[in-house]
Amino acid sequence: MAFYKRIILFLLAMPIYACAKPAPAGNKDATQLTIADYDKLISRYRYYKPDSAIYFTQKAIALAHANHDDVGLAKILNQLGMIEDNLGKFDESRQNYLEAIELYKRANSTKGVAIETIRLGVIENRKGNYDKALSYFLESLKISEQNKDLPGKMEAYLTISEVYILQHKIDIALKFLNQAEQINKTLPISNLSLNIYISYGNIYRETGDYDQAKSYLEKGLALSNKPEYQGLNITLMNTLAALYNKQGFKNKSIQLQKQALAKAQAIHNFIREYQTMMSIAETYGQANAKDALVYFKQALDKVKEKGAHKQAIEILGRMADMYHYLGNDKQAYAAKQEQYTIADKYFLQRMAKQIVNLQTGYDLSKSRASVKELQYLNAQQSLASKVVLGFAIGFILLLVIMGLFFYRTRKFNALLNQANAELKETNTIKDKLFSVLAHDLRAPFSTIIGLLQVINDDDIKPEERKELISLVSVTSSASLDILNNLLKWGEMQIKGIRLNPVILNPNQAIERNIAMLSGAAQVKSIYIQNQVGKDVAVVTDPDHFEFVLRNLLSNAVKFTAIGGDVTISTQTAKNGTEVNFIVQDNGVGIEPNRINRIFDLSNVSTDGTNDEKGTSLGLVLCKEFIEANHGRIWVESQPDEGSRFVFALKKA
Repeated sequence: MAFYKRIILFLLAMPIYACAKPAPAGNKDATQLTIADYDKLISRYRYYKPDSAIYFTQKAIALAHANHDDVGLAKILNQLGMIEDNLGKFDESRQNYLEAIELYKRANSTKGVAIETIRLGVIENRKGNYDKALSYFLESLKISEQNKDLPGKMEAYLTISEVYILQHKIDIALKFLNQAEQINKTLPISNLSLNIYISYGNIYRETGDYDQAKSYLEKGLALSNKPEYQGLNITLMNTLAALYNKQGFKNKSIQLQKQALAKAQAIHNFIREYQTMMSIAETYGQANAKDALVYFKQALDKVKEKGAHKQAIEILGRMADMYHYLGNDKQAYAAKQEQYTIADKYFLQRMAKQIVNLQTGYDLSKSRASVKELQYLNAQQSLASKVVLGFAIGFILLLVIMGLFFYRTRKFNALLNQANAELKETNTIKDKLFSVLAHDLRAPFSTIIGLLQVINDDDIKPEERKELISLVSVTSSASLDILNNLLKWGEMQIKGIRLNPVILNPNQAIERNIAMLSGAAQVKSIYIQNQVGKDVAVVTDPDHFEFVLRNLLSNAVKFTAIGGDVTISTQTAKNGTEVNFIVQDNGVGIEPNRINRIFDLSNVSTDGTNDEKGTSLGLVLCKEFIEANHGRIWVESQPDEGSRFVFALKKA
């Protein structure tokens, strides 16, 4: 079935390829090309002409099927997976790797299985699912050790170290990276060798050992100055530039990054071009915001050209932040609107597909439960018949049959209870999404439309029109918050949580979010006070921190009456390794029967003291973000006495 699907896609794409069909390798006619030839062509075009690479994968897949070549087909599926991986299409990429694994198993190629298992781990690592990634890499290491495959072991050790680098567990990362380097010394130079030097550069840059970092990166640059290693040569240049930037040599960093960009453009390497443009923009930062925006725009044009939706969403978010910093809220709003449009088209369509799959799985599970129930009843009748027919055998045999009967009944009930629990969880997710779409978003938009119709009346007084416009603004902002939470929650259901922890001094983020909420607070004459000390520092993802803080402060304002107080403060946890952030209000409080499910999907949102609307998705996301950062979150509250939300993060 998968083969026919690919052939249909290929035929649909033929008019495009007929206009600019890539030339085959060497002087060979297309009918003379082998799987090995196609493999080289795909590798050549994969980074800078994905369309041409896909064209050759379809040709190679057809050839592999015609020759019943399972190993050849697996190699091409691996290439197709990497193309889709580069474009951020993780689900499609994963499916191709899984198909390749089955083909390698059929061909008894354990080495191929190890290679594809590594690729599955890379996808999970990029999505921030570090535990899943680690399990794949360890499985690949086990296979390579059994095969005594040194390159396979080296790649497994390298990828394991990369997981720990991303989690800032440097000591463990170094342990595995050193093992990879020991094997590397016994083998010829390869792509893996250069990746080892990149990882050493990243580790020593983070630990502040700049001389060590520079020595490894310069060694990698010297070895990679060959045509076949140009992609990694560019990555090494960017990593060295990041080192210079961290040392405070910003101009030197940008100069090196621009050289890397010129190289990427010369070899038409789309991925390296995009990554380098983003690196230059980040190096310019807010201090040179206008220059940064130039490179953000170039990167956006590049990813749009290649249809890389995930990267486009990321860039638009950074551009919106930069425009907001410059005070250009009109452009910031436009960037956010475009970001939401792409997210709606790309992520919510996938979420709808996921919900259909949940519903299908739910129906299938119900059918299976019915079948099991019928099987159970048949077994019960069979047992009764056997008891009747075998009564003469004796009382002992009867006891054995009854014991078997009760054992099977208990086992069946346990399986049925487990299935029902799983169905209930998936159904809760589906029902929550439909509830938000059908009620929490529909109702505010109906209100906005009604208010706009009233405002459009020529007989309305100016002061009344002004009051109604203010009401429309408040309702629209609430609806946008609901949509933002829905998009972020939906994205997490599809992609998992990406984690980029840094050492963060939270005061700037706290002041920024208080300023953002000042308008809503002034309407209700609520005073928001920041009592966090200047020397507080934690290890966390800054975007996750701001999201949690903004949601908790927004809720505090929402549920505090006119003239109330909201404070944000910190205290060192009893264990001494964490900082507790406390958002406290003197508002309406929370009923005891809602406390235990306040962070669950089953929680039902209530209106604020000024009839503000919400979905309860915000607190669900807060809990998931805090736990992803290895923290804890809880609430203490009494009705009519206010609430105290506390989240704990690792102390820097």
